[in-house]
Amino acid sequence: MNKKIDLILRETEIADLEHLFQFQTDKEAGYMAAFMPKNPTDKAAYLSKYTKILADPTINNQTIVVNGNIVGSIAKFVMHGDNEITYWIDKSFWKQGIATTALQQFLSIEPGRPIFGRVAFDNFGSKRVLEKCGFVKVGSDFGFANARDAEIEEFIYKLES
Repeated sequence: MNKKIDLILRETEIADLEHLFQFQTDKEAGYMAAFMPKNPTDKAAYLSKYTKILADPTINNQTIVVNGNIVGSIAKFVMHGDNEITYWIDKSFWKQGIATTALQQFLSIEPGRPIFGRVAFDNFGSKRVLEKCGFVKVGSDFGFANARDAEIEEFIYKLES
């Protein structure tokens, strides 16, 4: 890629939620993410959930801004006592190195380790992002993916330090 990416992470604000909500309504992106809310178009539920998340001091939620435009989000949260990473990039910005750059920057400001990432078995782009950032596949699990209306395999990745 020859085009320079001016990418910054900044703490997610309530005002960002309107924009970030639109990303999860994309059906192809939702299919790749797989583990989505039952109704990803329920804006009230989204705003309610993320307003609470932004108030939770245990969650590090950052907005990804590229060349002045909001293009996604990235966060660390705790699930079953483990640090977990999640990220979402607007589909129109896929395959530009944005997720990898954002995750690299995020890992430099987020001290929680080990940290885990989970990805649908067929989400090759997300698997590649995790691997480029030093995550190693440590297992798999099965779970119900609302976006696919089926139980699917999910790969579990881990970064030690």
